[in-house]
Amino acid sequence: MVAIRGARERAREELTHEIKEEARRQLAVEGAQKLSLRAVARELGMASSALYRYFPSRDDLLTALIIDAYNALGSQAEQADSAVAPRSDTRARWFAVSSTVRAWAKAHPHEYALLYGTPVPGYSAPEQTVAPAARVPLLLVGLLQDTVGRFAIPAPVRPLRGPLADQLADLATRVTPGLPPALLSRGLSAWAQLFGMVSFELFGHFVGSADPADAFFAHTVEEIADFLGLPETP
Repeated sequence: MVAIRGARERAREELTHEIKEEARRQLAVEGAQKLSLRAVARELGMASSALYRYFPSRDDLLTALIIDAYNALGSQAEQADSAVAPRSDTRARWFAVSSTVRAWAKAHPHEYALLYGTPVPGYSAPEQTVAPAARVPLLLVGLLQDTVGRFAIPAPVRPLRGPLADQLADLATRVTPGLPPALLSRGLSAWAQLFGMVSFELFGHFVGSADPADAFFAHTVEEIADFLGLPETP
């Protein structure tokens, strides 16, 4: 019985993998808005009713693809960060993570677009996507926490007021204890600017200005490191 159950589980895993691979192929051709369980089933030679036993709805399949993409990006970024030595070289770690995010996006443009492109009408990402989505920003939090106490935040430091001060105080309590709110604010700006640059390049917004974007990207990553107060790499 154990052997039979193991064989069934392996067969299910293999077919789940095939379903997601076909869905990714359709993402590249049709885009996320036109992803269809019936079309996936047809291409795989399956009955739609059989596919529904694996993914009850299109949204369930989209969620699986989104989680896979976030985890793939997060895993590569974490590997790039962990490969940098010494660990105290937070500027080199920031550059490694940023470059890896860009490289992954260029190698997987349709999956990147699923994560950071136009929202899919009628789809709302469920809570189980939050932890995978947080893997890259949490790397940045780690960089900042490894910098605290060794280097001062570059001036000028704009005071945090009103709702933003409350938001960052709450975020610091939940996620980044010990991180100065002003540095947390700069970290959020860095996160947004990194993915904004990648999105601009991937979606063609640098054509006619900073295309190819290699030099601009490298320069801006260094500027962001200055903004965060990450020490110069020897």
